[in-house]
Amino acid sequence: MKLATFTHQGRTRIGVVENQGIIDLSAAAPGLPVDMRAFLEAGAPAMAAARAARASSIPLGEVRLEAPVPNPSKFLAIGLNYADHIAETGREKPEKQLWFNKQTTAVNAPYGSIHLPKVSSALDFEGELGFVIGRKCRHVARARAHEVIAGFCVVNDVSVRDWQAHSPTMTMGKSFDTHAPFGPWIVTGDEIGDPHTLSIRTLLNEKVVQDSNTKHLVFDCYDQIAYLSQAFTLLPGDVISTGTSSGVGVARKPPLFMKAGDRIRVEIEKIGAIEHEIIPEPEMTEWR
Repeated sequence: MKLATFTHQGRTRIGVVENQGIIDLSAAAPGLPVDMRAFLEAGAPAMAAARAARASSIPLGEVRLEAPVPNPSKFLAIGLNYADHIAETGREKPEKQLWFNKQTTAVNAPYGSIHLPKVSSALDFEGELGFVIGRKCRHVARARAHEVIAGFCVVNDVSVRDWQAHSPTMTMGKSFDTHAPFGPWIVTGDEIGDPHTLSIRTLLNEKVVQDSNTKHLVFDCYDQIAYLSQAFTLLPGDVISTGTSSGVGVARKPPLFMKAGDRIRVEIEKIGAIEHEIIPEPEMTEWR
C-alpha cells in the first residue's frame, strides 16, 4: 500500500495511491484521521481500514503531493553509512552510528522547489532510503525492528557543505528550509520485501551522479532502530534517513554543487522518485 498526503481543491488530507490515482480516505473511510501522524498513531485498525477502502480515485495529475508526514516530531539522519561513501571521504568506518537531526522546518514536498541559500553556494545532494516509524517504541530488539516501520520513502538529504562544517553535529548545514524533501509516498513493507536489496540512483540534470544499492548499508534499517530506541522513544511519523552512497558533489574534483535552475532527482526501486528544481532562496515576505 502507498500512503500519501495530498492537497486537492484547497484541502489537504491523506489517501491511498493506486495506479495513477489516489483514493481520498476522507471520503472512502470518513472515520479515519485526515493527518498522517494521527493516522499512524491509530495503529493497525487504521491501516486495515485504509487497505479496505474503495472509492473512485482522483487522478494524480490533479493533486499536489505533500511530504507524506508534513509535521514529523523527529527527522533523523545517519552519516557515513555506505562503504563507498566512507572511502570517498577518506575517513575510517565508524564503530558507532553517527546521527544528526534535520530540523522539521526543513521538510519539503516530493516535487517542491529546493532553495539555494543566500549564504552559500555549496549546495549538495544525497539520495537516501528513508523510512517512517509506525508505532511508539523504546528499546526495540533488532529482530523485531521491522514491526515498528510503517513504510519506506525516498529522501534527499540536501546539505550545505560549508555550513555543515560549522559544528560537529552537522545540524546547521543539514537543516536549511526546504532541505529535507521526501516522499513521494510511504510504501508499506509488504510491497517492499527486503529493504536492503533496493537499487537507488540520484540524477542531476538527467545525468546519473549516484548509483548504488541498499545492500551496501553499513548499519541497516533494523540496526538503526535498535540503536536509536536505546536512547529515546520513537514516535509514529518520525522520519529516519539511512545514509548516502558515493558520488556526492563535495567529494568530486572539482566539487559539483547544485545551482539555480538545476533539477535533482532521486529514484529507489519499488518506491518511486522525488524530483526538485533548485531556485534562489526567496525573500521573506512576512514576519510572524
